Amino acid sequence: MYGFSTTLRISFADAIAKVTEALKREGFGVLTDIDVQSTLKSKLNLDMRPYRILGACNPPFAHRAIMAEPDIGLLLPCNVLVREEENGTVTVAFMDPEAVLDLVDKPEMKEIAMEVKARLVRVRDSLV
Repeated sequence: MYGFSTTLRISFADAIAKVTEALKREGFGVLTDIDVQSTLKSKLNLDMRPYRILGACNPPFAHRAIMAEPDIGLLLPCNVLVREEENGTVTVAFMDPEAVLDLVDKPEMKEIAMEVKARLVRVRDSLV
């Protein structure tokens, strides 16, 4: 597995706000916000349900990771996917930092990944 998720029974806009606030409480900011729905509409004239990828970053952890492995930016930030399902529920899925950062064979990365995952799990658990 490379991620973990939860399902919300709220509007998509409320889910984005709730996820963003929960990330903030755990020290993450949203560096990027990729609106896939809007991009596919404008570039390919395709209609789809709301689908956004939030690039979450916790600056102290990012700094530690960059100091341990300068190329780690290839695997950052932590992606959080928010998508509306056909039945109207909203799935919030989180990249598993342990799975991704396991690609780097350095003990200090394992520790960082475990700490970041614990925070993201708390974010997920706070959403329900």
